[in-house]
Amino acid sequence: MEAKKPIKRNKNLQPLSRDHHHTLLLCWKIRTGFSKSVEPERIKRYADWFFEHHIRPHFDMEEKYLFPILGNDNELVKRALAEHRRLGRLFRDTDTISKSLSLIEEELEKHVRFEERVLFGEIQKMATEAQLETISKIHTDEKFRDNTNDTFWE
Repeated sequence: MEAKKPIKRNKNLQPLSRDHHHTLLLCWKIRTGFSKSVEPERIKRYADWFFEHHIRPHFDMEEKYLFPILGNDNELVKRALAEHRRLGRLFRDTDTISKSLSLIEEELEKHVRFEERVLFGEIQKMATEAQLETISKIHTDEKFRDNTNDTFWE
């Protein structure tokens, strides 16, 4: 079996990739919460906080600065935008919390993997150095701040 080569990410996009790492940890926390039979409302509170403080700003950054590099008519961008809308609806769902959390965990992980393995590679190929530097200036690599009010995953 051939080992996958690590993706060489342009330094200007690395902070966005680190965001993706923390988002994958959210997926892990949701899975862990379910495996420990944590009340879905507790998991939902944390997921909602994470969405507001990390995912929504990340989506906004991608949509405003990253996706225009390929253009909104690009099939990869169309897919990413549709996934952003779908994930937003899942986070806003308050009727079927367990089902929505389960779908968030699955779909968010697939979305992050798609962006990292496919979309970011295409953007990296097409972007000018000036575009990449603009992204780097706008999205500084701040230290990740987590919400540890209820660490249900521990």
